[in-house]
Amino acid sequence: MLLQIPRLTNSLRDPFDVDQAYLHRKIILQNHLKPRREGNSLNESDLARKIVHGWDEASAEVRQVYKQFIGSVVELIDAEVPSEDFREVASTAYRLFAFPRPGEEEDSSSSSKRTKSELEQLIGHAIPEGILQKVAALARRLYGLQPCNDGIAYAPESHVDGSESDLEFGNELFFQAPSRFLVDVTLDDGELLGEESAPTTYPVHDIWHDHRDNGTNHSARGGNFNLSWLRNACDRIVCESTSQLSGDDLAMAICRVLDSDRPGEEIADVLLDLVGDGAFEIVQDLISHRKELVGVIQHGFSVLKSNKMASNNQLRMPSYGTQVTVHTESEKQIDKLRRKEEKRHRRGAEYGDNDSSATTFSSLLEASERKTLLDDLVGSGAGTQQLPITALPQGTVRKHFKGYEEVIIPPTPTAAMKPGEKLVCAPTGAGKTNIAMISILHEIRQHFKDGYLHKNEFKIVYVAPMKALAAEVTSTFSCRLSPLNMTVRELTGDMQLSKNELEETQMIVTTPEKWDVITRKSSDMSLSMLVKLLIIDEVHLLNDDRGPVIEALVARTLRQVESTQTMIRIVGLSATLPNYMEVAQFLRVNPEAGLFFFDSSYRPVPLAQQYIGISEQNFAARNDLQNEVCYKKVVDSLRHGHQAMIFVHSRKDTAKTADKLVHLAGPFKGMSLKVLVAFPRIFTLQKDVSKSRNKDLVQLFENAIGVHHAGMLRADRGLTERLFSDGLLKVLVCTATLAWGVNLPAHTVVIKGTQLYDPKAGGWKDLGMLDVMQIFGRAGRPQFDTSGEGIIITSHDKLAYYLRLLTSQLPIESQFISSLKDNLNAEVALGTVTNVKEACAWLGYTYLFIRMRQNPLAYGIGWDEVIADPTLGLKQRALITDAARALDKAKMMRFDEKSGNFYCTELGRIASHFYIQYSSVETYNEMLRRHMNDSEVIEMVAHSSEFENIVVREEEQNELEMLLRTSCPLEARGGPSNKHGKISILIQLYISRGSIDTFSLVSDAAYISASLARIMRALFEICLRKGWCEMTLFMLEYCKAVDRQIWPYQHPLRQFDKHLSAEIIRKLEERGVDLDHLLEMDEKDIGALIRYAHGGTLVKRHLGYFPQIQLSATVSPITRTVLKVDLLVTPDFIWKDLFHGTALRWWILVEDSENDHIYHSELFTLTKRMARGEPQKLSFTVPIFEPHPPQYYIRAVSDSWLHAEAFYTVTFKNLQLPEARTSHTELLDLKPLPVTSLGNDTYQALYKFSHFNPIQTQIFHVLYHSDNNVLLGAPTGSGKTISAELAMLRLFSTQPDMKVIYIAPLKAIVRERMQDWQKGLVSQLGKRMVEMTGDYTPDLMALLSADIIISTPEKWDGISRNWQTRSYVTKVGLMILDEIHLLGADRGPILEVIVSRMRYISSQTERDVRFVGLSTALANARFVS
Repeated sequence: MLLQIPRLTNSLRDPFDVDQAYLHRKIILQNHLKPRREGNSLNESDLARKIVHGWDEASAEVRQVYKQFIGSVVELIDAEVPSEDFREVASTAYRLFAFPRPGEEEDSSSSSKRTKSELEQLIGHAIPEGILQKVAALARRLYGLQPCNDGIAYAPESHVDGSESDLEFGNELFFQAPSRFLVDVTLDDGELLGEESAPTTYPVHDIWHDHRDNGTNHSARGGNFNLSWLRNACDRIVCESTSQLSGDDLAMAICRVLDSDRPGEEIADVLLDLVGDGAFEIVQDLISHRKELVGVIQHGFSVLKSNKMASNNQLRMPSYGTQVTVHTESEKQIDKLRRKEEKRHRRGAEYGDNDSSATTFSSLLEASERKTLLDDLVGSGAGTQQLPITALPQGTVRKHFKGYEEVIIPPTPTAAMKPGEKLVCAPTGAGKTNIAMISILHEIRQHFKDGYLHKNEFKIVYVAPMKALAAEVTSTFSCRLSPLNMTVRELTGDMQLSKNELEETQMIVTTPEKWDVITRKSSDMSLSMLVKLLIIDEVHLLNDDRGPVIEALVARTLRQVESTQTMIRIVGLSATLPNYMEVAQFLRVNPEAGLFFFDSSYRPVPLAQQYIGISEQNFAARNDLQNEVCYKKVVDSLRHGHQAMIFVHSRKDTAKTADKLVHLAGPFKGMSLKVLVAFPRIFTLQKDVSKSRNKDLVQLFENAIGVHHAGMLRADRGLTERLFSDGLLKVLVCTATLAWGVNLPAHTVVIKGTQLYDPKAGGWKDLGMLDVMQIFGRAGRPQFDTSGEGIIITSHDKLAYYLRLLTSQLPIESQFISSLKDNLNAEVALGTVTNVKEACAWLGYTYLFIRMRQNPLAYGIGWDEVIADPTLGLKQRALITDAARALDKAKMMRFDEKSGNFYCTELGRIASHFYIQYSSVETYNEMLRRHMNDSEVIEMVAHSSEFENIVVREEEQNELEMLLRTSCPLEARGGPSNKHGKISILIQLYISRGSIDTFSLVSDAAYISASLARIMRALFEICLRKGWCEMTLFMLEYCKAVDRQIWPYQHPLRQFDKHLSAEIIRKLEERGVDLDHLLEMDEKDIGALIRYAHGGTLVKRHLGYFPQIQLSATVSPITRTVLKVDLLVTPDFIWKDLFHGTALRWWILVEDSENDHIYHSELFTLTKRMARGEPQKLSFTVPIFEPHPPQYYIRAVSDSWLHAEAFYTVTFKNLQLPEARTSHTELLDLKPLPVTSLGNDTYQALYKFSHFNPIQTQIFHVLYHSDNNVLLGAPTGSGKTISAELAMLRLFSTQPDMKVIYIAPLKAIVRERMQDWQKGLVSQLGKRMVEMTGDYTPDLMALLSADIIISTPEKWDGISRNWQTRSYVTKVGLMILDEIHLLGADRGPILEVIVSRMRYISSQTERDVRFVGLSTALANARFVS
């Protein structure tokens, strides 16, 4: 564009920075008018607006054709590319086909070939003719349908915001400026907004080059504008004019003007005054390239300043962490003068009268050219921190090539290990696994006692960062520890362990998230209490988004150690990090005894590293260059007789990269892969390879290239691994799964591209540190190579990021604040944090607290806060309080701000146990209702914050619409173009078991399905705790639907889909026969129904396997508001381990359908033994309210089988409840009776107390002075036994020849009573007493002579049946029934029989038998009496 240079007359006006005003206006317009695209929808698409004129007013037909065109472009690319690259390909395809070149017929063969060639070059692979024709036809049709097809519709470089309102009023007015004030420059948005432009690359092939430009003639459009150019320009000005200044003085003056803070117009005026009107073009160049020159000037001044500071040995105070110091008055005055002097110097420096005035231009020029290594590699990477690259290893070399730049870091010489050293923090491949083994053996040794290993005393937990690594570690340690008979098991999301398996396991290998979930549950505290050794691998993941989980684990473990005073050893294994001292402090490691840090020199195979940054911006050229560089590096390795592995980031890219390598072997002479490979055994293995069904494996084997990814068959993967390890494949193109799961090293490892698709991040992101280090760990074979080679090919702007990352210059920061709310809720739910004070103490155990004090600015803490609060205690409290308030608002806990106490809620406990994020709970609080339909439930799940990073892409629209039509039975609110609509489609697709083609959709669907079951279970628990009857059953159905991937409306026998053919199930669904009808039909009828006789037998057999139970219940009222329910569960199916496992879980629910409320819920586990044995009895109580509902429903619902449920109706029609007011005996306020009231010195001597208690006083007369039957219901400890003794003393006084029978329900009570009375009552009164239980039966003489018989109900029942022949039964005068309230229990009938029989004996013998019943307080004592 043409930019007007400020005119000299502007100096007569008030200073006005036109540049600043223009930028300000542009930013305001962009912020105001920019389409809001947050990934939620595609209603405002940049690409659509770019291709289709007037997109907002476009007809439905145009929009449909546009979608079809985008779908055809997806087929055209046939690969996974970032959205920016996809837009570039789509735009190019539309331009080529919709706008034919002038002078060429649209259907001419030459044009078609040229267009196809251009597209193939852009995409990087051959295009089938059919797809090409499809794209061309749709592009032309789309162009023809547009109302304005005269060339305006497609504007590749124009503004595409798509609305006329984007234009500012007056924006189109054009003012003609004098030509001498116009400079032709390009101002793109990035420069206008002050962004850093991409680093300049120079096409030179030598290792080091001179940045100085010796040329003297530069135009404003090209050249290198630095201080050398400025010196040459000033020398020309001085030669051509009568200036009083020398060239260097003039250049220095210009530098001061350019580096000042003056407005743009004023700078132009001053420069013209300095150089004169004759050098106006130079002023134009100075103004146009001011930014570049100012950067060079400031760099020169900074170098001079650093040199000056380095030469000055004066000690400086640190800028942070300053301690409080006590000053005398004179010291305060001196300090004040010093500050004044510093301020004066700074002020002078601003106006150029200090350092800059004392600096000569020559020294500034020299300093500006003294470049530090890699100072122009300004890459941002994944983080936002901009850190300088310093301290790269000695011998690092940098090379520039056309289109890319290369940094080579030589291998570090291997250092000799001393015998006594241990390893904790070391590079990948240095043997950290063996250190873990040593610590495990040390722990095992602690539990060897008397030559025996006590396995039940300890547990060892190994926390691995990924599931694949956990499987590898499990395999390794299982093999190594097998001689000690140690059990090592994996516990991850893929590998669940039962409670028995956990108890039998001595070493658990798990992931951080899984162990966090386990330790969050207070029910599993017994497991965590046994842990004696916790090994955390890859501690440097603290810097990753999974870092908060590791922090929470360590903090919980350390607090457990302190609270329980039990030792748990923590061993942290990590790659080399810069701030390892702080990580050691976090793990509570003694720096002198427990911290071991080793650099890369301790790697067993030294690693040479190459970092290649592709600076080419064009999509096609970038891909071609990436492939060429990769090819050259691989061939260079092969020439030296090495093998190479190339890591790519998608399955499709493995075969494409391998094909590209074969294709490139032709153009590069002397670099053919075929020439370099000669196998003596190739013909013997050719047969094995030819048997493979994998086309790529067979074809590429001829070129000694293999491919490997998780999508291949296991046999093909194994064959490829074997061929590569034997050296028969020289190059292996694979995905990162090979680096994690299989230990298959090679000399050279190449990472081709660092962009991979991450559904959690919602798009393409940079390869993380853990993945890069794991891949580089495969470089170098310890047994064969003396060095390894790791090569990473990335974009130029990410080069510095990976250099900092992999040369250990990126400090590990905490990410804990992002998940503070969730982790605080977990601790409150666990019960380890109950108030703000404890929460602050808990936060002090985290890595966040350590880094907050070291680097407060990174966590939003200003220096003024640090000075005011050096310990950051107030900041801790503020963080905790804010998190607690948010949790309280979300109803996850109750926060009492006055006392500072926390109270856990059911919602918070559910969120903690199911790992649900705080923001998701907020969403459920808003959207969850008592009554919802299927679509609303799916939509609510789609709004979960676990899926918030899922975004909608243009290239997915066609497939999503097709999936919505074919695989989604429910409405997807918002449709495919809406983020939540897309998630809803993918959820339904998962349940429907649909197939997906687009790579990004496959990744998104896998990410969603990983969390779906957990979220559904949490919603079920929330509904259950709320007591919502209908919604609870509805959510339980969807939990099972997600687990089984079967819709609730589909036939129940689909759950046997692996054993029943799809045809049989389809016919059953078409006939509409439900489970009940099938159970009533015989095999022949079912066979006739589905027109397949043998199928009838299969269906009938599997109907027998379908879990079904029968329910029956008895209800007995305890009070008018409490019912006791005895439920009998009878299994009615054939148990088969293949289908049912070891146990089936059933939810027992008691619901009131009228009020839609659940009054009781419990989880009942039915085992195989129970299913084959007697019916199972469950007892529980439920409330009942007045007015009484018509009935309650008792429902048993399987936790894992769809449609497996039974219910029983409890009607209250004839229910008789106890009286509204139970008349208890009033306890009178009597004066306690003294023991002397017995009137017998012998009896008085039995008791050590002086007075009876109030209850004994009130009933004394009835018991001791009458023969009436008595029922005494009183709480435990009321003296009921002494009351029974009073009745016994009455019998001994009035009828000494009669016997006392004491019935106790338990053998323990019988023995207790025997011991108690043996000491006092029997010995002092001279009576005889016998025990009669199942364990002891006295002889006949003992029974005849006994005065007191103590028996259990069952024993006395057996003896009293033959009372006619047993005289001692007829001589019973007093029967004491203890714990008579057990009448309502299982043994109640026996008590009833005993009492009835003794009454009958009394009537037959005409001897009265007195009954004394003792019990706790009863509601219906009147009926019992």
